Amino acid sequence: MSHFPSALLNGYRNFMSGRYHDQRDRYRALAEQGQKPNTLVIACCDSRAAPEVIFDSIPGELFVVRNVANMVPPYEPDGQYHSTSAALEFAVQALRVQDIIVMGHGRCGGIRAALDPNAEPLSPGDFIGKWMNLVAPAAEQIQGNSTMTPAERQ
Repeated sequence: MSHFPSALLNGYRNFMSGRYHDQRDRYRALAEQGQKPNTLVIACCDSRAAPEVIFDSIPGELFVVRNVANMVPPYEPDGQYHSTSAALEFAVQALRVQDIIVMGHGRCGGIRAALDPNAEPLSPGDFIGKWMNLVAPAAEQIQGNSTMTPAERQ
């Protein structure tokens, strides 16, 4: 058996004896009755930008989908797997969320890579390169904008 990170195991124990214990009825109700969040948040998977923490939300309040650079790809009825589109469809059609928030953040590595014309593929499949090509048109438009600071361009 591989080694499970002790910090995560300790965090889980703290959660179970703390927050879970304190909100046991809420967790039980969510398990039995299901979730009914009012808001879908599409956020970056960057560990520094956790919507549940930033918005100080309680369990069941937000439906969150995270991906590199908090992007919503264009609709493509190609029969392939589209996790962000599936989450969006589920949130709107099944959960009937009222609000959709696309939450960006500063110093995003995905956006930085999209703005770097010399970025090399990270793997032979270049999944991140293909994903970041979605923002290439916007990146090209703002790269030449001399009125914006580098931080603003990102």
